[in-house]
Amino acid sequence: MGTEVAKSGSRKRTAGIIGAVVGLAAAGVAAGVATERYLVRRSKQADDPYAEEEFGVWDSDEQLTVTTEEGIDLHVEVVDGPGPTLVFVHGFCLDMGTFHFQRKYFQGKHRMVFYDQPGHGRSGKLKKGEYTLDSLGAGLRAVLAATTPTGPVVLVGHSMGGMTIMALAEQVPELFESRVDAAVLISTSAGKLDQVTFGFPEVVARFRRPLMPVVGFAGPISSAVIDRARRASTDLAWLLTRRYGFGTSRPSPALVSYVEQMNSTTSTEVIARYLRTLYTHARLLVLGPLRDVPVLLVCGDKDVLTPLAHTYEITSVLPEAELVVVADGGHVVLLEHADEVNEAMDSFLTKVLP
Repeated sequence: MGTEVAKSGSRKRTAGIIGAVVGLAAAGVAAGVATERYLVRRSKQADDPYAEEEFGVWDSDEQLTVTTEEGIDLHVEVVDGPGPTLVFVHGFCLDMGTFHFQRKYFQGKHRMVFYDQPGHGRSGKLKKGEYTLDSLGAGLRAVLAATTPTGPVVLVGHSMGGMTIMALAEQVPELFESRVDAAVLISTSAGKLDQVTFGFPEVVARFRRPLMPVVGFAGPISSAVIDRARRASTDLAWLLTRRYGFGTSRPSPALVSYVEQMNSTTSTEVIARYLRTLYTHARLLVLGPLRDVPVLLVCGDKDVLTPLAHTYEITSVLPEAELVVVADGGHVVLLEHADEVNEAMDSFLTKVLP
């Protein structure tokens, strides 16, 4: 009898401890959510130069679908203008809207081509397997064949878009001898992305590496669960976008929301199927074809996703490249400091184009 009473008392104490822990955890989560929402509200109350900007609203003279060798339909838009044609290639978890301000700035000055990379924006997804930078390079080649089969082009790539251009250079180097007049690489890398610390101390960043295989093989069911959680945590996503996409302390809230919207429309399944190719990307030694054309390199000095050191590595192979470092610029420097990036591009193209 005494033993049963003791067990009962023990169970009650255990239940009490568990209840207290759960209560503290719930209180902590609630406090975290409350803090998160407070920070977002405070951030969004700042004066916003882009509060009235119609992001993602543009004119296009032609819209078409280009199908890749893997059967993925790519959404493509063409804006008419004088040549050479500027072909814009966006980055990971973004879409052609990344070039919102460049599209407005160069309209009427150049013919322009924009497209959404596989699994992004309004383009289709890979039915099975993993996405590769080799296939992205082939996709860019298909877009060029469909929209600009002849005549000179300028390739403009941001982040993964720059890596796509590197893959194209590796696949068809003769294209850079005959048709590519120049290349603009913004916030990109030629490799070693598995060593990026995202601004964390190395001892903390190291823990993400064992998780990569787990994330990389996330199935459609687990991805759907994660996507629902992402949609439910929009305030947190907004804060993370501001932290990892921007370099200024008080970026435009509307601009942060625009980038966060592009991020959120890229599904977790697509993200997982891209990770291996991004983390194993290594093309520093095959950038030779880019030596045959003028290159402009642009990077923000506070980019934590493709740090400035990665741009410096590219200059070690392309010493003739023009380098523009944007102060207080984060990973989406072309949106965050659009005027500086546009002026740098315009000056560069004026110098190097026939």
